Amino acid sequence: MNDVYAFIEAEKTTHHVALLCRLLKVARSSFYGWLAGEQARAARRAADDALAHEITVLHIASRCTYGVPRIHAELRRLDRRVNRKRVERIMRERDITGVTRRKRRSLTRPAKKAVPAHDLIGRDFTAEAPGTKLVGDISYIPTDEHAR
Repeated sequence: MNDVYAFIEAEKTTHHVALLCRLLKVARSSFYGWLAGEQARAARRAADDALAHEITVLHIASRCTYGVPRIHAELRRLDRRVNRKRVERIMRERDITGVTRRKRRSLTRPAKKAVPAHDLIGRDFTAEAPGTKLVGDISYIPTDEHAR
């Protein structure tokens, strides 16, 4: 709807507002209401930009690790009363993201249905020369295989 009102605003010098509103099936009062609210929207954008600057400073100070909850807590600690959802919206719009910790996984307890691997070297780890017996388990290394 904002695009329609912006179009009417741009074209009102060449055509009558009443004609444009009738052609675009928009109430004239709605257009004038939108026009009256432009100053409030500009002030809101300026306030959002100032808050975004504060959020960016806090985010960089945290070595780009803080997400919405911690940024909001830091703002509250600095006596800046702001809604958490507003912080979330501003961070989302400006692609400011925190680091999400991955779920801790115990490596010492096997899965209930896991089948143990065969012991092919008979627990004898001594080798005659380097590179003849290579053993290891890399199942604990995250490979980002299941992400997204």
